[in-house]
Amino acid sequence: MATGLLITLEGIEGSGKSTQATLLHDALLSAKIPVSLTREPGGSPLAEKVRDLILRGGEEPLAPGAELLLFLAARAQHVARTVRPALERGEVVVCDRFTDATLAYQGGGRTIAEPILTTLNDWATGGIKPVRTYLLDVPVELGLERAKRRTGDGPDRIEKESRAFFEAVRARYLEQARREPERIVVLRGTDPKGMLAHHIWTDVQRILSG
Repeated sequence: MATGLLITLEGIEGSGKSTQATLLHDALLSAKIPVSLTREPGGSPLAEKVRDLILRGGEEPLAPGAELLLFLAARAQHVARTVRPALERGEVVVCDRFTDATLAYQGGGRTIAEPILTTLNDWATGGIKPVRTYLLDVPVELGLERAKRRTGDGPDRIEKESRAFFEAVRARYLEQARREPERIVVLRGTDPKGMLAHHIWTDVQRILSG
């Protein structure tokens, strides 16, 4: 039985979620709290190979349904090999993207029906859900500009999508937050990095003590 805590960070490209995931991981380590830092897609050797396939693309365009199933294959492997074992050890698992990303990107961006996404998410995770999700929200134009500055090898397949695509993704993320305000905490990704890290760490300490 999973006894640890799963905490996820979400947001569009350039939102700062990966930075905050690392800072939270480091804060938990400093507090001597057992913690694992992971990401999606990826998080296990095989899932990382699927990540590369998804983001780099191949000789032919990737159909939305095929893209969805690749993400879910990576998630099922990630949960089986990384997330569930860490939770069973009683660790805090800090994950850079998880099931909300599927609802936002494949639901909002690709317009795949939500009941399909919810069913497949539940199947791939075995019902594991985050206890808290931090949504780093930034305007699309700013997020894409940040992502462009940090990408050494050029944009990946997802980053090449249109601004309209990312506006739909962002809108779906915010809709999810309105639906689940007790789980999803929306933070301004434009706030200073240290301020965001302090807010997240304070909230995580409250969760751990409660």
